[in-house]
Amino acid sequence: MRPSSIAFILALCAFAFPAAAQTGRSAYEFLEIPTSSHVYGLGGCNISLVDTDVTLSQQNPALLGSEIGSQLGVSYMHYMGSANFAGARFGHSSGERGAWAAGIRYLNYGEIAGYDHTGASTGSFTPVDMAIEGTYSHDFNDRLRGGINMKMVYSNYEQYSAFALAADLGINYFDPDHDFSFAAVLKNMGGQLKRFEDNYDHLPFDVQLGVTKGFGESFSVSITAWNLTKWNLPYYDHPDADSKESEVKSSFGKNLLRHLVFGVEYMPTERFYLDLGYNYKTRSDMSNYQRNFFSGFSVGVGFKARAFTVGAAYAMPHKSASTLLVNLALDIQAL
Repeated sequence: MRPSSIAFILALCAFAFPAAAQTGRSAYEFLEIPTSSHVYGLGGCNISLVDTDVTLSQQNPALLGSEIGSQLGVSYMHYMGSANFAGARFGHSSGERGAWAAGIRYLNYGEIAGYDHTGASTGSFTPVDMAIEGTYSHDFNDRLRGGINMKMVYSNYEQYSAFALAADLGINYFDPDHDFSFAAVLKNMGGQLKRFEDNYDHLPFDVQLGVTKGFGESFSVSITAWNLTKWNLPYYDHPDADSKESEVKSSFGKNLLRHLVFGVEYMPTERFYLDLGYNYKTRSDMSNYQRNFFSGFSVGVGFKARAFTVGAAYAMPHKSASTLLVNLALDIQAL
């Protein structure tokens, strides 16, 4: 990596870590929504999946590489309620060992009726969240790659608005001989420059580790550890469906599982894949709302052609709301 790139990353870290320690509430949770249907089908969080998919750099900037060529990826999800989530990202190789990408994410929550403290109507408004991103990655050697993703984050909720700067730092080690990938990411380091009100809000800072291992020519298994900044993640559960009382669940095993996301992929050919994911945290979070069988599970499918890839993934993050994320990636050089 060039000295100028190293100096830039060190300067960013000097800004990001103190900013992440500011007091206040957590905000910008929409940054945790994946833009990749491939990732969404594998449980919604995966930082070690190696593929020529430009949208993977949103999960880990070190998954972007020169093999991407020149690619445009767009995604759309009808999120819970009347919310709509969309993203677009363009990536391009930079020499033999580097690549860059630029993207935007936009979440529209739909029209909401507004009222003042007396109950009088103040008209309707549409809350929005948006992030504009720039990514750069570099191969240190044939197996180890590092990347950085810079984000400008903006939110507007009626008369309230806020602006923040954030960054992701990631590495990926990939051994093609053993079809093994290991990754680590520091996500959403940074802080607010413009507050909603009096207090600074936290960004959803996270430390994540992930592995993906292939078995044979068709199967691979991924395990991603997330929310590693806090071990204790208790949740509430109903003893039975008719009970209004809930009890706290916080054993060692349940805390461990709530930090892990599991994914299995079946790829019989290079042009087709099927995904199955399981996120125990999503499933256990829904236990207080009388979850259904599918809560916590996700499924995905993808088709690859010479110049484009189409993917779709389905999940049910809430008992009364299902989500479908679709992706289209275009290989500009193959058109």
